[in-house]
Amino acid sequence: MPHTYFPKLLSSQIAFDIARMILDGFDKHYLLFRVSSQRAKQFFETGDWKAAQLAARERIQFYDMRVRECVQALEDEYGEDDLTDEVWREVKLHYMGLLTDHLRPELAETFFNTVCTKLLHRTYFNNDFIFVRPATSTEYIERDDTPPTYRVYYPLTDGLNYTIKRIVTNFRLNAVFEDLDRDVALVEARLKKNFGGEKLEPNHQIQVLANLFYRNKSAYIIGKGINGNREYPFVIPIMHKRKGTLMLDTILFDSMQITVLFSFTRAYFQVDMEVPSAYVQFIRSILPKKPRSEIYTMIGLQKHGKNLFYRDFLQHLRYSSDRIETAPGIRGLVMLVFALPSFPYVFKLIKDSFPPPKETTKALIKEKYLLVKNHDRVGRMADTLEYSDVAFPRARFSEALLAEIRQFAPSLLEVNDEEVVIKHLYIERRMTPLNIWLTEAEQCGDMAAMEHGVREYGNAIKDLVAANIFPGDMLYKNFGVTRHGRVVFYDYDEIEYITDCNFRRIPAPRNEEDEMAAEPWYPIAKNDVFPEQFGTFLLGNQKVREFFMKYHADLLTAEYWQARKQRIAAGKVDDVFPYPQEIRFSYHPSAT
Repeated sequence: MPHTYFPKLLSSQIAFDIARMILDGFDKHYLLFRVSSQRAKQFFETGDWKAAQLAARERIQFYDMRVRECVQALEDEYGEDDLTDEVWREVKLHYMGLLTDHLRPELAETFFNTVCTKLLHRTYFNNDFIFVRPATSTEYIERDDTPPTYRVYYPLTDGLNYTIKRIVTNFRLNAVFEDLDRDVALVEARLKKNFGGEKLEPNHQIQVLANLFYRNKSAYIIGKGINGNREYPFVIPIMHKRKGTLMLDTILFDSMQITVLFSFTRAYFQVDMEVPSAYVQFIRSILPKKPRSEIYTMIGLQKHGKNLFYRDFLQHLRYSSDRIETAPGIRGLVMLVFALPSFPYVFKLIKDSFPPPKETTKALIKEKYLLVKNHDRVGRMADTLEYSDVAFPRARFSEALLAEIRQFAPSLLEVNDEEVVIKHLYIERRMTPLNIWLTEAEQCGDMAAMEHGVREYGNAIKDLVAANIFPGDMLYKNFGVTRHGRVVFYDYDEIEYITDCNFRRIPAPRNEEDEMAAEPWYPIAKNDVFPEQFGTFLLGNQKVREFFMKYHADLLTAEYWQARKQRIAAGKVDDVFPYPQEIRFSYHPSAT
């Protein structure tokens, strides 16, 4: 419905002051966000990986901290009698006026929504009080006094080698390259191999985002070439080599590889952006199938990404008619999982209670999910969107599904004639459970797919170990296969830090009675882990065992886990590459 309330004169000083307080709160948030993003450059230059990890985790908390500050200030300043419906309507209209020349209006609108929903009842979540739809355009909002979002280079004029070198040196990294001429020549050779046969048109140019994207131990140059009607994206990772020197590690052309770089399974990038919407627009030009919500999330603006995701979901509900159903796979002891078949996500609810052998609480499970949100997911843990009071159309739920929710999570459910309201849930990208993937591959006789699944499963565990994460429950049902064929972990209720676990070998039996005993003859502490036992639970299928032992037999030894734990405890941060090893310039098949 269009706005029905728009007075000729906005007369409430309280409304204007509230609008100004909320925008000031957002501006403070984004200032600190940018300072954190700018510090990522310094951490990369000095190789201070621990500080970089800490800063990335802390930045995730900035938004909620500023929201709490703003809500507290409003509650301290104004009483309930001040905040009438008329005042709140004027607050929104004043806020829209304040955003007229703002460089980040879409983010400011989301901040406004978050503050208001902390203060207002759910029944007020409509167009009159919050921004259900965006009210301010983000098109062409860059100004003459703002730095350009991207730089443009002309290889026809300057030569390709010189252009590549200019692209790299224009970022002014305060660190030396081991051999920049060598690396530039390698990038040039790859470019010519991929596009050398093309006729160069008069408009041939290279556009590169003005700031580097930092994550883990790498910095990324994001750009695209334009030649005639064709555009081709590329990404150049910059890494530390040795003795404090840098190198260009490879160049990515493949759209799937670049998509994986921006995957929901990875930590958020640190990048300094004057006009975030312009960065998003550029990235969408090279990844047109990637939703804006995911791009905003991956550049660290996850709250706005969450807002856009929910708008997309509401739009999908409007134009679909299928019914919500229980998600395929083995039902878990901790979570209820349901899905809308036409929508590529699942909805996860924490049950009210858990049967043995689970020994956990709802609060502890929420802590685990928050840990994953704040942690480096290294491409192997699914990011989740956490929501409260989500309303679904009542007609989309079967009585059987409602009965299941009433049985296992009644505290989270509200039902009326029109709506089903879930008070708390997680939304996560839908994947094929690995146990289903392996079973279907075996039934079809597709041993290549089966081998790929098992190899990826072990790779996922090893990447998690590199990030100081022990999955806890390593059964295949807790891992999923993405549409790109990557195996990802998604069940977090038993995860622990590697450094909090004690990896042990099973002691030899002292006598025949020990060997025949039904219970262990040795003491077991809470965080003791015995890798020798993994095979008992994981390798019952002979083909799975064969593939697992081919690639990952070391995971069944306590020594492997102990060595990784010692490395982490010593402060070592391993490289985890978001692209295949074989495309790296330094790749040698004999070394793998």
